[in-house]
Amino acid sequence: MMNEPTAAEILNRLKNVLQINGEEEIYAEDRKKFREEHLDSLVYQSVFHSEKDTCDFLRWLIRRLALSAGAIPSSIDRFYRLKGEGKFQKVTVPAINVRGLSYDFCRSIFRAAAATNARAFIFEIAKSEMGYTHQEPDEFVTVILAAALREGFSGPIFVQGDHFQFNAKNFAQDPQKETEGIKNLISEAIQTGFYNIDIDASTLVTLDSPLLEEQQKLNIEKTVEMTQWIRSIEPEGVTVSVGGEIGEVGGKNSTVDELKTFLDGFSAEFEGAEKKALGLSKLSVQTGTTHGGVPLPDGKIAEVALDFEVLKDLGQVAMKTYHLGGVVQHGASTLPEDLFEKFPEVNTCEIHLATAFQNLMFDGGHFPKDLYADMLHYMDKNFSNHRGEKDSYDQFVYKNRKRLFGPFKRRLWDLPEETRTLLREQLQSRFEFLFKKLNAKSTFDGVTDNTESVKVLPTLPEKYRSLIVEEE
Repeated sequence: MMNEPTAAEILNRLKNVLQINGEEEIYAEDRKKFREEHLDSLVYQSVFHSEKDTCDFLRWLIRRLALSAGAIPSSIDRFYRLKGEGKFQKVTVPAINVRGLSYDFCRSIFRAAAATNARAFIFEIAKSEMGYTHQEPDEFVTVILAAALREGFSGPIFVQGDHFQFNAKNFAQDPQKETEGIKNLISEAIQTGFYNIDIDASTLVTLDSPLLEEQQKLNIEKTVEMTQWIRSIEPEGVTVSVGGEIGEVGGKNSTVDELKTFLDGFSAEFEGAEKKALGLSKLSVQTGTTHGGVPLPDGKIAEVALDFEVLKDLGQVAMKTYHLGGVVQHGASTLPEDLFEKFPEVNTCEIHLATAFQNLMFDGGHFPKDLYADMLHYMDKNFSNHRGEKDSYDQFVYKNRKRLFGPFKRRLWDLPEETRTLLREQLQSRFEFLFKKLNAKSTFDGVTDNTESVKVLPTLPEKYRSLIVEEE
């Protein structure tokens, strides 16, 4: 691309703002000036620069600056262990999927956290979302840390791999290849700062057998294998928070017997591993929701029969019998507002939220109409194969517009500042509402005092070593 700055030129522009004394000491001398005058451009180039090597270097630089400023990718494992011991009850941690307009989206989360004194929240992205939103792990973490720098946030930052999921069809054809693919994704994610990972082998559950042990057999085996893999590669001093899943979201409701069968089987196999280590910190269950909600022919969302008693019963067993942080609720962002306060009431450990924020961005009144028209035209042309036989056009749009974040990624980042400000403010208001309803507000001390944040230094790309380290 023409007129793109080189890495050397970018560093030269920053020479009066950054202090660089080799790899070990890199920080912004004037953080306010760096944030307000340089950071937006720096993170933009780290995402869109045409030279991958330059992107890698700029991501390394942003991550180093974030660590120096105290914005540290961390594991929520210890906080969840304490929840399992009876502490921090009635707090439900929101895990927020970041699909698009990611820098501004994350800035609005940090602003909401500052306004509500919240620290118990997670940034996450699913394996499938990485594909259709065009966000690889290294970029994802970098953008979150850049948003933290921009908003002056310091403290533990929880980045999570959501639904690192086994594809049942691919597994049936080649189990080893599918397993290695998940392991490779885990390795890449942990290397970049994902210290919270949800393994989803619930897709391998087979309901044909009347025996729960047989139904959950593959789920248990693969969850154990992936947890052992995580423990073997996690950075020194970091205990990655690992979640399992027993009920595929959108399927039948989970039962206490299924939970016990899975966790008993997991414990038996995991305790037999050569390396003694911590197992799971939480477990995802199904209680009546569907990812994104169920759109009706007119585009409205159908009411959900979410069973809070099931959620409460499952959570109590998970905490009291197995000392997990509790159970996790997926597919909840589109629920009616008056239901959110019920999750902390029944001690839900974590709740995953995604589609409602996407809906707010597109339908909240501030999204440019001409851009949205272009996006729908693109969807009609390229995603028609994803339309169900009985889907109305509104249902087709609702179910598939998430796929537009990748193809229109740059145009979203290039929206005018005035538009992005309005979208940030709208999202921030929603996040503040959720932090309050889920009782994640006022969790600053509880989280920061009980999180072992380890500064894991990223590796400086060898090609650019001469820019940072003076040769003797």
